[in-house]
Amino acid sequence: MHDSTRCVHHPAVSEEGYASLAVPTHRASTIVYKDAASFSARKHRGFDGYTYGLHGTPTTRTLEAQLTALHGGARTVLVPSGQAAVTIVMLSVLMPGDKVLIPDHVYPPVRSFCEDYLAPRGIVHGVYDPLIGAGIAGLIDAATRLVWIESPGSGTMEVQDAPAIIAAAKAKGVLVGCDNTWATPLIFKPLAHGADFACEALTKYVGGHSDLLLGSITVADLGLRQRMKEILRGFGIGVSPDECQLALRGIETMALRVAHMGKVSEDFARRLTQFGAVETVLHPALPSCPGHELWKRDMGRSSGVFSMVLRPVAEARLEAALGALRVFSIGASWGGTRSLIAPMAVKGDRSVVPWSPEGPVLRISIGLEDPDDLWSDLDAMLAALEQTPAAKVA
Repeated sequence: MHDSTRCVHHPAVSEEGYASLAVPTHRASTIVYKDAASFSARKHRGFDGYTYGLHGTPTTRTLEAQLTALHGGARTVLVPSGQAAVTIVMLSVLMPGDKVLIPDHVYPPVRSFCEDYLAPRGIVHGVYDPLIGAGIAGLIDAATRLVWIESPGSGTMEVQDAPAIIAAAKAKGVLVGCDNTWATPLIFKPLAHGADFACEALTKYVGGHSDLLLGSITVADLGLRQRMKEILRGFGIGVSPDECQLALRGIETMALRVAHMGKVSEDFARRLTQFGAVETVLHPALPSCPGHELWKRDMGRSSGVFSMVLRPVAEARLEAALGALRVFSIGASWGGTRSLIAPMAVKGDRSVVPWSPEGPVLRISIGLEDPDDLWSDLDAMLAALEQTPAAKVA
């Protein structure tokens, strides 16, 4: 064998005695077959087999299996982002003439997808009050094929009556999908309540370190998984095993991180209600939060994300107060080790239930910094907002 050939062909080495706790990162585009007959019959391997790197490697299969076990489902499909998880579900079950119902507090890009992509293709969407509960039955007509739930809303925190909405939809033969990113399967399991799709942005708590983009869809029905995989194959969409390996590393500490972040978020939410600059705190654990009783019944635990509505304040003053933060960072997304604050534009994203507060909304994501340092940062920011402006000198 020539050296140039030896450079290409890797020698076999023994793995006897080798046992690692880390999941190997299997990278592949080409999958090779033992003979020509196996290659010709590759389509019969199905989506659980290995045919081409785009459709999965042992690394992606491991993450899929772990999420499936956490959700109590049959299979999990991995996609490049949380938004992709929502849109792939919709593309897999909706056809021209069909209708999807989405809550008024839905993640804004989902509403945009319905308006800008689905609508021009003849797929209708309806927007409903997140707190409608069983009353959603009155909105489900003959064209409705899917009801979407997001509980709580990632900006305004309304907790939906997921069991009642699911039951109403199921009574009419309609599928239900749930964005479960805030709760994770550690706090709420949509499939256990009858939902057909449990979607999550693994970018958030599963990844846990603000360094990956990934989404997941877990189902109890293999037929639904088949349809989504066919859509992904048709579009040529896959996920990187490197991203999956990061997610597998992050998921090992997710339970501890979410428990800590949830405890701190609940404590902070209660303390923030005492500030004069704060009009209201939106946290499911607070009795004042819409859907609190539903949270207590169905979840009972919190993750690290909540919001607060400030009293009206001059934009320049708010910018100065946010700019003085030293521990919190200003940024989108959440679920990582670093604590974040993000000003939220809510009013323009509502069409059914008007948003009445006039003051700015700040979404807070608790990270893993010392709670005392985080609280000092928030305390200083709110104190700056409460100071009376100095009188102008003539």
